[in-house]
Amino acid sequence: MKTNEGVNGDLERKGFGDLKDLALNLHWSWSRASDELWERLDAELWETTQDPWVILQTVSKETITAALGEPEFSGRLAEVLAGTRAAYAGDAWFQKTHKDSGLKAVAYFSMEFMLSEALPIYSGGLGNVAGDQMKAASDLGVPVVGVGLLYGQGYFRQQFDSAGRQRALYPVNDPGQLPIRPLRRANGEWLRLKVPIPGVTIWLRCWEVSVGRGKLYLLDSNDFANAPEHRCVTSQLYGGDAEMRLKQELVLGIGGWRLLRAIGIQPEVCHLNEGHAAFAVLERARSYMQDHGVGFDVALSVTRAGNLFTTHTAVAAGFDRFDPELIRRYMTTYASRLGISINELLEMGRADTGAPEPPNSKEPFNMAYLAMHGSGQVNAVSKLHGEVSREIFGPLFLRWPKEEVPIGSVTNGVHVPTWESEAADKLWSGACGQGRWLGTPCSADDVRGMSDEALWSMRTECRKGLVAWLRERYARQLALDGEDPAMAAFIFREDVLTIGFARRFATYKRPDLLLHDPERLLRLLTNPERPMQLVLAGKAHPADMAGQALIEKWNKFLKREDARTKIVFLSDYDMRVAKEMVQGIDLWVNTPRRPWEASGTSGMKILVNGGLNLSELDGWWAEAYDSAVGWALGDGKEHSQDPAVIAEQDAIEADAMYRTLETEVAADFYAREGIAPPARWVARMRESMAQMTERFSAARTIREYAEEHYIPAAKAYASRSADGSAIGVGMAAWRSEIDKKWAGLRFGAFEMTAVGTRYDFKIEVFAGELSSDAFKVEVYVARGWAVTVQPVLLARSEETGSVGATVFTGSVAADLPVEAYIPRVVPYFAGASVPLEAGEILWQR
Repeated sequence: MKTNEGVNGDLERKGFGDLKDLALNLHWSWSRASDELWERLDAELWETTQDPWVILQTVSKETITAALGEPEFSGRLAEVLAGTRAAYAGDAWFQKTHKDSGLKAVAYFSMEFMLSEALPIYSGGLGNVAGDQMKAASDLGVPVVGVGLLYGQGYFRQQFDSAGRQRALYPVNDPGQLPIRPLRRANGEWLRLKVPIPGVTIWLRCWEVSVGRGKLYLLDSNDFANAPEHRCVTSQLYGGDAEMRLKQELVLGIGGWRLLRAIGIQPEVCHLNEGHAAFAVLERARSYMQDHGVGFDVALSVTRAGNLFTTHTAVAAGFDRFDPELIRRYMTTYASRLGISINELLEMGRADTGAPEPPNSKEPFNMAYLAMHGSGQVNAVSKLHGEVSREIFGPLFLRWPKEEVPIGSVTNGVHVPTWESEAADKLWSGACGQGRWLGTPCSADDVRGMSDEALWSMRTECRKGLVAWLRERYARQLALDGEDPAMAAFIFREDVLTIGFARRFATYKRPDLLLHDPERLLRLLTNPERPMQLVLAGKAHPADMAGQALIEKWNKFLKREDARTKIVFLSDYDMRVAKEMVQGIDLWVNTPRRPWEASGTSGMKILVNGGLNLSELDGWWAEAYDSAVGWALGDGKEHSQDPAVIAEQDAIEADAMYRTLETEVAADFYAREGIAPPARWVARMRESMAQMTERFSAARTIREYAEEHYIPAAKAYASRSADGSAIGVGMAAWRSEIDKKWAGLRFGAFEMTAVGTRYDFKIEVFAGELSSDAFKVEVYVARGWAVTVQPVLLARSEETGSVGATVFTGSVAADLPVEAYIPRVVPYFAGASVPLEAGEILWQR
């Protein structure tokens, strides 16, 4: 018997490499252009796996030879190859719009990437964002290079036992069956890197994934040169104990940056997708030290300008934090390579208490704090999450107003072509053309021109497709669970309002809110005139017992005879399940407890397919909601976390949800004149698609990152590194001076005089030993008055004051009472991000 390697060798020798190249570029996962080719080779395997590489690894070379001998097949193959290669070679949005930007490469670090079910190295939301942004970057030509880990088992796979409890399974990810290539040097040697940890060196194997015109590079520790315990470092995503997580994050951050250097990629920008990869900021600085012969303080001052940190966490407890003794054990030697002490390294992962005594030696090392201390820009993933994040990171910026905590926001979006159904694709193509997600958005007027009949026909086709797929999928699930698969033929109807809920099962997401009043839910589902049907999916982390209890609660309810044909809980929620659901669902329900949903993307995926949202006013929906496009839960406020208050609020919102489903959602869906589409429902569909599909697309997100973050970061990095790192040297000296001499600053005499419609200020500042150009004096409008007013900069005056004092003067409009205005002193260095790079502040009172 010939091995797969032998078959692949025959294919290469016989010129079948085009099929291999096509299968190894994940562009097929969103283009659909090659679907018919893989279906021709093995229709059943294609339907089951949707994985071209598995098909090429499985079918015989005779089957491939026969297919290539068919003019229709070979012609289609040539057409697809020509189209994709032309697309990769041609200028995209970025090259046309920003060709002289100076941005050559963005290194995008993430713990997980959800690109396709064929590459199961993802869990959920974080990977979804990373994968969708990688695809959008390819479409738009933004030079993003991904860096992640190749997991031997990935995230767990889910099955339900006879009692409805979740079982966690860990099948092996065989690299030979994944659409990846070993990354090789020019001489053919497999690229392997070393990352030292106490007492040993971990060898890392490097892999390459093609994502359209972009690349994703993956590291794994399953090298035979490693001890067994180290071969397992990259075994499971979010598995193991704290020490295992630390090892993974060392591999991702330090190993990832070394990988890029080993293959000659020198990114101007490093984008940290969450804090897991924060060690990359240290390794980037170390590399700069090595290349330019400067110290760590200068290297960090230069490189942080090119680092961007995106936080996805809505609660402080969600950050990865490590015991300081664990950091000491793993990082002491590394700190010495940076030329700093381990205590100095530890301080980079801790809050600045501002107290004169030494920092708390027991405070955990926070990876998000390290990312903050090593980045020049920080953003949250929705507007509301920005507000929440400024509260969470407040301890790093003591005495600064919350509104000035330096965290902006870039609201997430989804890669529309990935989640778009075939029926939706045809409708959008007819209205807006093929290039609508490639930089030139479809206009809202074009969408509003879609007819009721066309919109409803698309929605009906999508729902029918979901029902057919559900019956087939659920039959297999029932068989695996030891039940009669024939029962699947009786679930759901093609003409019934179909509701979806698919999330990670965690208590703050309240996946049981729909089940708050089981009898009332059943009445809604079984209403003879306006019935509903519900599709559920979701996993709970194996260590989250409360989340698993919620899964069991639903599965017990589903054993009721009156619920079995109306509700389906699909096991093993993955990207394939998500695709089918978001394409066929009429109404997506999302019930997090505000403000714990940082963004959420599942509800965005249904927009292109004409689905509507009923969601808590949290995350993206807090800024998207309009009564013309969907329905809202909650009052848009945060409530006490007291258990009694939580229970009361859950009851209020559950009642409101049932009432909305019955009196508005179902009423609009079934309000029809004869065979005509339901006018109110279709009107909401049209407006939702027109207003929100582009707005919450990954194409918009990546354009925003490119123009407002990547390009400015690249320019700032170039500026600080120019002329022998001159600005970096100056900035490091400034930072050192602030550290040592800020405490000597104090205010002197203060005069505030009302002159007509203005207030005139005269303020003395005693700088002590601090340079007079290392700070500036402002007048701030106090919280509770007009916090949106920008601080007013005061000018240095030639007037004389007390001995040793510098006088500052200026005026502001007298719009508010005197007590609203407070003078302050803040650090200043041209081009520095304050307070991100210098958080000191002195208030006049």
